[in-house]
Amino acid sequence: MALTPPDLDRIATLARLRLQPDESARLLSQINAFFDIVEQMRAVDTTGVEPLSHPVGVMQDIALRLRDDVASEPNAREANQKSAPSVEAGLFLVPKVIE
Repeated sequence: MALTPPDLDRIATLARLRLQPDESARLLSQINAFFDIVEQMRAVDTTGVEPLSHPVGVMQDIALRLRDDVASEPNAREANQKSAPSVEAGLFLVPKVIE
């Protein structure tokens, strides 16, 4: 799939971009080069290839550096709900807006 100059003009209009003629030509060639790479990747037969959870996983074992899942803020529900017009069982009560 290759974009034409009218395609690029329409996209620029929709994105509210004003492109100069030299910018349009350069951008058109860059976008079309990107689409060429995508077409090359789509042409590769990937049947039987298991998807990777992480691209580096093929080269080395990955240990994700995740922080411990602990509460870092105190529970201030009651203090936060003091200014609410209506509260029940720890929940904010609001008027029904969907019939």
